[in-house]
Amino acid sequence: MKTITYKITDPRGIHARPAGQLVKVIAGFACDCKMGKPDALIDGKRLLAVMKLAMAQGDKLTLQFDGADEEAAAEAVLKFLQENL
Repeated sequence: MKTITYKITDPRGIHARPAGQLVKVIAGFACDCKMGKPDALIDGKRLLAVMKLAMAQGDKLTLQFDGADEEAAAEAVLKFLQENL
C-alpha cells in the first residue's frame, strides 16, 4: 500500500471541475484508491463521494493506493494535485 498526503492550496478547495478531473486520473489505474481525511476515507473513483468530502484550502488530503499499479497511480495523482490544487 502506498500513502501520500497533500495540503490543498487552491482557495476554492476541491470543487466540481478539479474533482471530476481527479477522479478521471484515479480511474485510469487498476489499483484501489481511498482518499479523504485520515479518519474518513472514501472511494477515490466515485465523483460524488469526492465532492462530499468538501475539502477546503489548507485541508490535508490523504490518499491510499493499493494494487499492482499503486506506485504509478500515486505519482500521477500527486502530479495532478501539485498542478491543479
